[in-house]
Amino acid sequence: MCKKCDGEKFYITTAIAYTSRKPHIGNSYEIVLTDAIARYKRMQGYDVFFCTGTDEHGQKIEEYAKEAGVTPKEYVDKVAGEIKDICDLLNTTYDHFIRTTDDYHEKTVQKIFKKLYQQGDIYKGEYEGLYCTPCESFWTESQLVDGKCPDCGREVKKAKEEAYFLKLSNYQKQLEDFIEGNPDFIYPEGRKKEMLNNFIKPGLQDLCVSRTSFKWGIPVDFDDKHVVYVWIDALSNYITALGYNCGENSDKYRKYWPADVHIIGKDILRFHTIYWPIMLMALGEPLPKQVFGHPWLLFGQDKMSKSRGNVIYADDLVKLIGVDAVRYYLLSEMPYTSDGSITYETVFERYNSDLANTIGNLVNRTIAMTNKYFDGVIQEPDTEDFVDFALKSACTDTVKKVDELINKYKVADTLDAILSLAKRCNKYIDETMPWALAKDEEKKGRLGTVLYNLLEGIRYVAVLISPFMPETSDKIMEQLNCDNKDYSKLNVFGGIKSGTKVNKAVPLFSRLDTEKLLEEIYAKQEVAAKAEEENNKKEEAVKIEGLAQIGIEDFCKVELRVAEIKECEPVKKSKKLLKLTIFDGEKDRTVASGISQYYTPDELVGKKIILVANLKPAKLCGVESQGMILAASHGEDVNVIFVDSEIPAGSKIS
Repeated sequence: MCKKCDGEKFYITTAIAYTSRKPHIGNSYEIVLTDAIARYKRMQGYDVFFCTGTDEHGQKIEEYAKEAGVTPKEYVDKVAGEIKDICDLLNTTYDHFIRTTDDYHEKTVQKIFKKLYQQGDIYKGEYEGLYCTPCESFWTESQLVDGKCPDCGREVKKAKEEAYFLKLSNYQKQLEDFIEGNPDFIYPEGRKKEMLNNFIKPGLQDLCVSRTSFKWGIPVDFDDKHVVYVWIDALSNYITALGYNCGENSDKYRKYWPADVHIIGKDILRFHTIYWPIMLMALGEPLPKQVFGHPWLLFGQDKMSKSRGNVIYADDLVKLIGVDAVRYYLLSEMPYTSDGSITYETVFERYNSDLANTIGNLVNRTIAMTNKYFDGVIQEPDTEDFVDFALKSACTDTVKKVDELINKYKVADTLDAILSLAKRCNKYIDETMPWALAKDEEKKGRLGTVLYNLLEGIRYVAVLISPFMPETSDKIMEQLNCDNKDYSKLNVFGGIKSGTKVNKAVPLFSRLDTEKLLEEIYAKQEVAAKAEEENNKKEEAVKIEGLAQIGIEDFCKVELRVAEIKECEPVKKSKKLLKLTIFDGEKDRTVASGISQYYTPDELVGKKIILVANLKPAKLCGVESQGMILAASHGEDVNVIFVDSEIPAGSKIS
């Protein structure tokens, strides 16, 4: 139901993005989702404060900066700029962009740390455990999965150092009682059960909150050997951004805190529903009202990774289909609890079917018919048929459905409801056949009514879609020549003014030539892969020329195995690559190899070759290559190195 909420505050945040690398399209989902919710709340009349930003400290940043030959501050300035540029490119309306290197944030974090220490919630000790550098997390042996980090699956290493600890155990019962007494605090429901049953009830271990093994962090001002570890630093951003200052708090903090919702990825739910609430309890501050853990956006079925070659960046996609189409895909493709998927193919298909064929076609032909039959003037409706009543009900019912769904953060379902309304308007055209009515002068009144209803239905679509596709909404309203975007009055059908003259029909979304676009993308990928290959060859040539030597420990890192080629076929869109399915003694894997000029598939099937088995996967022309086969090159010729057929697949070569 439409409602006007004049002046009621609504504080919404994203998790702050880590400044390790330029964010890919999966990372961009969260800021667009949060922006859509913030825009919707503003449309309802809420006083919204929307905060996002960047997390800029830690050992990983220090290491990346060293590799790049710059200072950590120079490194994070560059990446934070890229993150902010993408937020702006995607037309997000954040009210504050915080950086954890901001002076006011660092000073307040030092105050928070000291306060918790002075009141006995933080104590000094020593940590010995297994450390994952990418996640900046310590783990016990029992927490590992297959001997690796349970969060990211990477290798861990033993670490021992002096550290300060936050007494999570002191607040376990208080946290349990809060979560069970506030059933909507962790959302969706399944994630609440996961936190309670898997992490809280088995018992909380005290949390390491300082480090001495690196320097890129906020110094503990009373113990300069230590820097504040990620959790107290990063999580505090939600209150420091508002002006929290350990009692000397700003008016903004008093107005907007507690947060109405933190929008975060499911992988950091534990930090936001255990560590963060306990920090606030220790500080004596109110807890956020809700934490919503959204799923991931995958490339096909895989998590995006630069090493896999399956990364799509928001700015590249915007160049192909525009900002609103990118926003639409991100928001419409992500299920409520399970992971979403993105490939160029699915993006283009959704663009053509939903945006060009359904919404774009509806607006274009309705505006065109109004111009054709009434010189663009919107007619006063004079009759009502049953089919008109059904369309009007669909419009007002959609408003109620949208409100219900978006308040549960079911944004994909929300967009589906709006798209269904556009489809219902298209169906109304088929039911009423305006072109047939136009042939009978006596039915001019009925034709005017039909077109009025269609234009009003389009206005509903434009208003409801504005939080998700703001530029498209504005373009539709421009063609309608209408400025009535009053959400609170959508309960009653009939807000568009008769007598107004619509503007020219301009296509909102031109259909994409999917096949041509995919060919261009694959060609660019092949060029990039070839350039990388040439660069690797040059680097190798430089090493050889300079008589570069490696130690036995470097050689031992390369795992060579005998493998059998089970299947072989050419790679589409490539003149050089063959796709090999090989058995490595344990499982089948796919390898893309640039040998199609030298071998036919029939010549390779059944042969045994030498496989570099521990090479990082790479995406080549749409094929994920999971290794490399050894070959000898001499002049213009290349010969694959085959091994005796009697040697079992999986045999190691040393």
